[in-house]
Amino acid sequence: MTDTAMEAAELGKRFGRRGGWGLRHCTFRLPAGRVCAVVGPNGAGKSTLLALAAGLLAPTEGTLTVLGGEPASARARVAFVDQHKPLYPQLTVAETLRMGADLNPGRWDARTAERVVAGGDLDPGKRIRALSGGLRTRVALALALAKRPELLLLDEPMADLDPLARHELMGSLMAQAAEHGTTIVMSSHVVAELEDSCDHLLLVGGGRVRLAGEIDDLLAAHTRVSAPAGTSLAPHTVVTSRTTGRQLSAVLRPAGPLPGDWRAGAPTLEELVLSYLRNPEAPAPTELQETTA
Repeated sequence: MTDTAMEAAELGKRFGRRGGWGLRHCTFRLPAGRVCAVVGPNGAGKSTLLALAAGLLAPTEGTLTVLGGEPASARARVAFVDQHKPLYPQLTVAETLRMGADLNPGRWDARTAERVVAGGDLDPGKRIRALSGGLRTRVALALALAKRPELLLLDEPMADLDPLARHELMGSLMAQAAEHGTTIVMSSHVVAELEDSCDHLLLVGGGRVRLAGEIDDLLAAHTRVSAPAGTSLAPHTVVTSRTTGRQLSAVLRPAGPLPGDWRAGAPTLEELVLSYLRNPEAPAPTELQETTA
């Protein structure tokens, strides 16, 4: 066992000799046992990062360790659900689960697989190709959870699910993390989808990690303020600010006490993420990065 689930140092991935960089200069550390949200806009590099962690892609530069070693060496202890949920369409649900058991001898948890599948009222004899996108997602998550992985990588896992199924399966994921100490890494461009479940954040934008750390620490380091238009925000580090009429609103990292006539409060996770995405040049809080990266 290791106390680090994933660690990257100047990690980069380029597609083709003349292609663009999917990721570049990414450095972070994800402690084991966390439920980590990987958030950012479409095309930010989230899927590339998870594919690298799953050992499906090789880095162009830098290094990435998974569970203390090379991603390829950790595959037996890692489960990955791709956003496209690639399953064998000609197999039935029951055959797919039997295949999962055959491929994971000694680790397979048949009860977990059956419970996740049963939650969708799935006919075990139905072929994968006849299932809706949401039901294919359920089968893919059943395979991943039943493998009892130490690290579970989920790329946009809830996109095909209705709200009730999303709530139920998120509960299954949290139960897995609590019972087995599984590290879960979930990507999404919908921050609200992950806010109540995750305790660690990797914010990806423009192919690089913009912000990394424990969510509580990141929120505590930032403040949302309102002040009269024209107010100087110095000496505080401003992440983003805007003026509407006579009102100035900003998200910043305080460098000391705030003036008494400012209205101040804690930002939500979504406000914090949007602030950094709106200002690509905003500096990250290095003191927090150093404790987790």
